[in-house]
Amino acid sequence: MTETKQDEPFRIGLIATDPLRVVGLQTIISEQGGAEVVTVASPGALDASGVSLVLVDAACTDHLFELLETFRRSRPHLRLIVIGLEEDHDYIQKVIGAGAKGYLSHTARENEIRMAIEIVLDGSVWAPRKVLARLLEASAGERRGPLPEPKFTERETQVLELLVAGRPNRDIAEALGIDAATVKAHVGRLMRKMGVENRIALSVQAVNRNLVRK
Repeated sequence: MTETKQDEPFRIGLIATDPLRVVGLQTIISEQGGAEVVTVASPGALDASGVSLVLVDAACTDHLFELLETFRRSRPHLRLIVIGLEEDHDYIQKVIGAGAKGYLSHTARENEIRMAIEIVLDGSVWAPRKVLARLLEASAGERRGPLPEPKFTERETQVLELLVAGRPNRDIAEALGIDAATVKAHVGRLMRKMGVENRIALSVQAVNRNLVRK
């Protein structure tokens, strides 16, 4: 999942009120590397929960964006994934813009949910491709002036290509025959070379500047 040791269970928060959805998500998540699900009613309930990621069922509140803003103000480092009925790309982009790191529809398959959790825990964003493309375009428009061409090692290039493809650290490590800590170190060097502070910005820059093979 992340660099967390396999024998150390991690906690995922869940804000949902539909009993069937709660049970379903708990079952799916509990099968993912021994994760423990903590149901919470509000941001304040997270104080002693020890979670780093929270799934928010949009159907449980009429004030989703206010809730996201509360999280952003009080816990800016907490990663949020919204699960909702809406599939409109404008709406999903608005959700991501409000601070969520991922968006899943209520019809998402089990493997999608697990992959989204891995990707977000690894520091990237999970959303439909068209939404991510809009984020890429917006980021490209914010750049000022020409940027120097970075020089990557062969291994860094391999890591970058898999990162842009949406693969979490664990999958990258398995694909390249290295451990997850080494992958994390490569990603850190890539971010420094590209002058960015997070994985999604690294992916954005790599695509916009044609630094990876299509």
